[in-house]
Amino acid sequence: MSFGNKGYGLPALGVINALGRGKKAIWEALLNGDQDHFATWHHPVDDREIFVAEISGELPEVPQSLKQHRSRNNQLTLAAFEEISTEVNALITRYGAERIGILLGSSTSGIREGDYALEHFDKAGDWPDWYHLSQQEMGCAASFLSAYLETSGPSYTVSTACSSSAKVFASARNLLNANMCDAVIVGGTDSLCRLTISGFSALDAVSKSRCNSMSVNRDGLLIGEASALFIMERETRGRAPSLLGVGESSDAYHMSAPHPQGHGAEAAMRAAIDDAGLSASDILYVNLHGTATQHNDAMESEAVNRLFGQEMPCSSTKPMTGHTLGAAGATEAAFCWLMLQNASDVLSTPPHCYDNQYDPALPKLHLTTSDQTIPWPGQGAVLSNSFAFGGNNCSLVLGRPA
Repeated sequence: MSFGNKGYGLPALGVINALGRGKKAIWEALLNGDQDHFATWHHPVDDREIFVAEISGELPEVPQSLKQHRSRNNQLTLAAFEEISTEVNALITRYGAERIGILLGSSTSGIREGDYALEHFDKAGDWPDWYHLSQQEMGCAASFLSAYLETSGPSYTVSTACSSSAKVFASARNLLNANMCDAVIVGGTDSLCRLTISGFSALDAVSKSRCNSMSVNRDGLLIGEASALFIMERETRGRAPSLLGVGESSDAYHMSAPHPQGHGAEAAMRAAIDDAGLSASDILYVNLHGTATQHNDAMESEAVNRLFGQEMPCSSTKPMTGHTLGAAGATEAAFCWLMLQNASDVLSTPPHCYDNQYDPALPKLHLTTSDQTIPWPGQGAVLSNSFAFGGNNCSLVLGRPA
């Protein structure tokens, strides 16, 4: 397998989620299969406590000059941005503020603040002084970061539910190909909010404990929050990981349920591999969407088994981070980036954390375990899946050249 100059460089990554803050801490926790950081939220509709993957500790403050953008979502974005701020500022100096794009995925934006503001209005009859409608606009994720950095290049937010921050990679590539940008900050952010938890609970899709992907005992997802931001450029830099391929599909089978045979999921994976100029046998590992819901795990196991067979190493990382919804695509691409960045003689894989009771009704998959590694041939590619409501699917292939 030879990549040559193919691919779009991803030279820098900033990341925060329930596993920790920053690449080093998250990589260590990921390999350890860390599940010791979950919190509980009281669910007001069902009157019960549910597990959530909440980020603990203080977050950066949104400046007073941008108070209309103040939200937990944007604080998480700032926390991820801090890790790549030096590189981004260097790009602004090099190319100019008008040549830097910002494309983020989100499904919650600042609706958490809107939720609390509405609660205040219901009790007091007026809106709180800190509330501004801009906080909860879906486009706020990208417009905030653009205002914070004072860039004037293309800037917008993609919101396609759980595939949002995977699909932005395709959009960013389009901007680079059209010569509208010289570099793009690409990724996604979502934060915990009562509206989202209530919505998934209404679908009977929230687990009563930790999520248990591919298990016969799985009973739903665990919701989390995260932010992951990459720098994306036309050219690769040395041996840094790069984006090799993107595959998108829309099976439109049902408003919330995927096609039961995973036809749309398989189409997205095949398209991503074809786009990378590779074959299925070139892929070393698959990061599953793996939500631990009945329908998703059933269809994804069908599609992955059909395309790769039962020996492909794969895992869902959502049992460690929760399902970070609009941030899931970028978060799990970040895990693939970390795998490639840290590959030496072997490629270390995140373990699939579950109760080890594989559902016998599902096609067999090779789920990775703790300390499992894959021989590293000096260069290689991995694939990450993100599937959303309405069959809005996206798969990414990341690789690292020799």
